[in-house]
Amino acid sequence: MYMVYWTEVEDGAASARGREFASDDMSMAMKFMEELRARQRAGESICFVAMSSENPDSVGHPGVADPSPDYNWKKRRR
Repeated sequence: MYMVYWTEVEDGAASARGREFASDDMSMAMKFMEELRARQRAGESICFVAMSSENPDSVGHPGVADPSPDYNWKKRRR
């Protein structure tokens, strides 16, 4: 799944917005982001346009955590 987030400023008050796109619809999410940026370039009070995704086939848990005790990575540079 993809989420596009942006902020609209009206009368000095910022309000966060978001729109969801299906996992197989990345191109539509990117097209929507470009539409928001075009509106921003045209002078509308839109800022902080960003996209985030969650991969349902991800191997590990999202975020940052300590490695498992059996993890044994070594740097192989001399």
